[in-house]
Amino acid sequence: MSHRFTYRRRVEFADTDVAGIMHFSNFFKFMEVTEHAFYRSMGFSVHPFRKDTEGGGPKVGWPRVHASADYRLPLNFEEEVEIELLVEEVRNKTVGLYFNFWKSPDDESQKAIAATGRFTVVCVKFDEELRRMKAVAIPDEWREKLSAAPDGLIPAKTS
Repeated sequence: MSHRFTYRRRVEFADTDVAGIMHFSNFFKFMEVTEHAFYRSMGFSVHPFRKDTEGGGPKVGWPRVHASADYRLPLNFEEEVEIELLVEEVRNKTVGLYFNFWKSPDDESQKAIAATGRFTVVCVKFDEELRRMKAVAIPDEWREKLSAAPDGLIPAKTS
């Protein structure tokens, strides 16, 4: 069962503002890329609805119903960052994901949190009759591979 996944990414020129610092909105893009890589690591696709998609588990999607980020240190052009995804909670129809952005991940003396983020995603299926997405219980194939991170790895939510 998975509760932790890491993904490395370099801050590209297109990710930055005029000062060469990663624009705040791109933290959300990096979280989403990490989330999709996490699903692939478990053998699933984030978009199994295409007609040419065979296998890959149940045909469910994961739209966000909450997204947030807190920023502490800048990430600069060409800097490598490690994004750590932790499964915060697994409920009947939703999964909470927590992200740490590790600056200087290869240098223990310099390694620091640049930002943190949270997603809440809801499991949905496409209802052909209603022609829209409908929230459904997380399929057993997914539930068997997901687990919440142990206590102490994720800070408590603040209001």
